[in-house]
Amino acid sequence: MEYVTAVPHPRSEAAAPARSGRRSLAVALLCGALGAAVTLLATRQRWAQGTATVAGGGFPLTAKGSDVTGVPAALAIVGLAALVAVFAVRRAGRLLVAGLLALSGVGVVAAALVAASDGSVLDEKAAQASGDTSATVGALTHTGWPYVAVAGGALILLAGLLALRYGSLWPAMSGRYERGADRPRRRSRPVDPERPEEMWKALDRGEDPTGA
Repeated sequence: MEYVTAVPHPRSEAAAPARSGRRSLAVALLCGALGAAVTLLATRQRWAQGTATVAGGGFPLTAKGSDVTGVPAALAIVGLAALVAVFAVRRAGRLLVAGLLALSGVGVVAAALVAASDGSVLDEKAAQASGDTSATVGALTHTGWPYVAVAGGALILLAGLLALRYGSLWPAMSGRYERGADRPRRRSRPVDPERPEEMWKALDRGEDPTGA
C-alpha cells in the first residue's frame, strides 16, 4: 500500500520566494517606468483655460501642467532615478531608496490634486495681457490631465510599495562585480630558464644563461 504525504517538497518551498521576487520585480519596473512616463506626459498638456478681457474683447488663455506646478514632473524624475537606484544598493540602503520611490509617488498625487483646480497662473497671465494687475481670468475651466498625473503618481507609489515589500528578493547590480572580485587570480606560470627565448633574454641582460 502506498501512502501519500502532504508535506511540501523542499525545492518547491525554496522556489516560491524566487517566483514572488521575479513577479514583483517585473510589476514594479513596469509600474515605475509607466508612472513616470504618464506623469511627464500629463504635465506637458493643457490643465486649465479661460479668457481675459483685453481692449473690450475676450483673449483666450491656456496653462500647461508645467506652468501650474513643476512638482509632479520633478518627482517623476526622482522616482525614476530611485527605481534604478534600488538595484545598486542592498539591505538598509534598498529600504531607504524604496521609501523615496514611494514618497515620490505620494508627492505626485498630492501636487496634482492641489493644482487640479488652481487658476492663479491664468490670473497672472490675464493681468499681463490686460496690463491691469487686478485683472482675473474669466470662464475658467480645467481639463482631466491633472488626474492623469494622479494616476501616474499612483503607479509610482505602487512600485515603491512593491520595492518595500519584496525588494529584499530582488537582485543587485553590484553582486556581479562582487562575485568577480572574489575569483582567485590566475598565477603566472614559472619561467623555464632553459627555453631558447629565455636564454636570449638572459644574454640581452648580460647574464650567463648556463649559470657557469
